[in-house]
Amino acid sequence: MRLKDFFKSFLLLCRFLLPRRPSTCHTNHGRSQRYPSLESLPSQTVVCDVEGALLRTSSTFPYFMLVALEAGGFLRGLLLLLLHPLISCLSHEVGIRIMVMVCFFGLRKEDFRVGRAMLPKFFLEQVGLEGFEVLRRGGRRVCVSSMPTVMVEGFLKEYLDVEVVLGRELKVFGGYYTGLMEDGVIGFGHVDFAQRQLFTHCKEVCLVGEAEKRRGHHPLPRSQYPKPLVFHDGRIAFRPDAVSTLCMFLWLPLGFALAFARALVFLFLPYALSIPLLASLGMHSRLITSDDKEERRGDGSQLYICNHRTLLDALYISAALRRHVTATTYSVSPISEWFSPIRTVRLTRNREEDAARMKKLLQEGDLMVCPEGTTCREPYLLRFSPLAAEISREVVPVALESWASMFYGTSTGKLKFLDPLYFLMNPFPCYEAEFMATVATGAIRGKECSSYEMANHLQAEIGRRLGFQCTSLTRKHKYVLLAGNEGTIERERERTREGDVRMERR
Repeated sequence: MRLKDFFKSFLLLCRFLLPRRPSTCHTNHGRSQRYPSLESLPSQTVVCDVEGALLRTSSTFPYFMLVALEAGGFLRGLLLLLLHPLISCLSHEVGIRIMVMVCFFGLRKEDFRVGRAMLPKFFLEQVGLEGFEVLRRGGRRVCVSSMPTVMVEGFLKEYLDVEVVLGRELKVFGGYYTGLMEDGVIGFGHVDFAQRQLFTHCKEVCLVGEAEKRRGHHPLPRSQYPKPLVFHDGRIAFRPDAVSTLCMFLWLPLGFALAFARALVFLFLPYALSIPLLASLGMHSRLITSDDKEERRGDGSQLYICNHRTLLDALYISAALRRHVTATTYSVSPISEWFSPIRTVRLTRNREEDAARMKKLLQEGDLMVCPEGTTCREPYLLRFSPLAAEISREVVPVALESWASMFYGTSTGKLKFLDPLYFLMNPFPCYEAEFMATVATGAIRGKECSSYEMANHLQAEIGRRLGFQCTSLTRKHKYVLLAGNEGTIERERERTREGDVRMERR
C-alpha cells in the first residue's frame, strides 16, 4: 500500500471515530499547553501519542533493548548498545528503522512473547499520571506509536483498555521477522505531533514538551493500574537505558564469577560457615522468627508452607533452620535437581498420589511445600492448594520476600535451570524469611474448618505479614499468559512417572 493510500484510509477511519465538528487545532507554537478539560472527555474520542504524551519519557531505546536482550540474547543487546551513539545522531525515523532491524531480524514470529509477557511492566512504570487521566476519561481511546505494533499492542489493549492501536507493521518471511517495516506505515513522535495530518482533524491538540514531562509528570501509582500487573516474565529487572545497560555488560564477567563462588559455598560448606561467608559475598538476608522457633527445631517432622519467590526458597529455609529440609516441586530442571544441596521430590499433580508421597516424606523428616505451585514476582499471592492442610495436623507458615536489582531468578522459558544462576548474579540479592507461629489445620479460631478454608486462611495470613494481595489466580493462569501453554509438557510428565516408579521401588 502506498503512503498516500494509507493516509486516505486512515483519515476515513478518524472521521468515522471522531465527532463531526469543525476541524480546529489549538497549538501554541512550541509552548506547552495544559491538558484538555476532563469533564468533556467522556463524549470524545482521545487520540494519544504513546511516546509523546502517555509515557513520561519519549525515548524508545530501553524498550528496543529489552526486545534485543530478552528475545535475541546478550550479543544482540551488545550490538544495539554499540550502535546507540550513531542512533542518537540520526533522525527519529532512521533510528527506529535501525533498532527494528537489530532487534527483530531473524526472530521467529510465533515465539515472540516480549510484547505481551515482558514489556507491559516497563511501560506501566513509565506511564505518566496526567496523560493516563486524559486517556482513561476518553469515551473512545486510540493510541499511535512509532514502535512496532507487536511491542505496544499487548500493553495498550490488555492494561489500558485501548480500542485502536496504530503502530508499525513488520515484514515476515517464512514465519521469521525480516527486520523491515511495511511501507506506508507512519511513525508519530512528540516533536512534530501537531504537524501530522491525522491530528489536524482533531477538535483540540495538546502538546506536551519533554521538559514539562520531566518536571511535572508523576508516575502512575500501582494502585491505579486499570488491570493489576500480577505476572510478567524476562530476565532483566531494571529499565535498560544506555547507561544502565553499559553497567550491566561491565558487571557480567564479575557477576558470573561471583555467582559461581556463591553456588560453591551453598553446595559444599555447612550452614555455620556458609551463612557468614555468603554475607561477605554480598548476599543479604533477614530472619524473623516467632517464640516457638526453638521448639520446632527439635521436631524432625515439621511441615513448612511458604509462598514461592525463587528456586532458592528451600535453601534459605534450610539455612534459617540450620538443617536440610526436603522440598517438593512440580516441574524443575533435572540440572537444578542434580546440583541442589538439599533433597527435592517431584510431584505428579495427581491429588491422591501427591498426598501419599508428601505424607511419607513428612514421616522421614522436615518437609517444605509451596501451595502456590509456581513463583510470583509481584506483591501478590496465588491461590493456595488445600493439599498441604490435609497431610498434617499442624503447619508452620513461612512468609518469604526476595529482591533483585539486575536479573530476575525466575522464568517460564526453556532455560529454567539458569534461574538460580541469574539470581546469584545480582550484585546484592536479598531474602527475608519470617517464620510464623504454628497453625493447627483442623480449625480456625476454635471453629472447625475444611482444608479449602484453611488454605485460604493461610494465604491471607502470609499475605497480611508481607503486605501482599491475595488472588484466585493459579499456575495455569500464569503460563497461559506468559508462555502460551499450561506449564506442563509431555517430557515433564514422563520424568514424573519415572520418578514415581523409582520412589515406589525404594
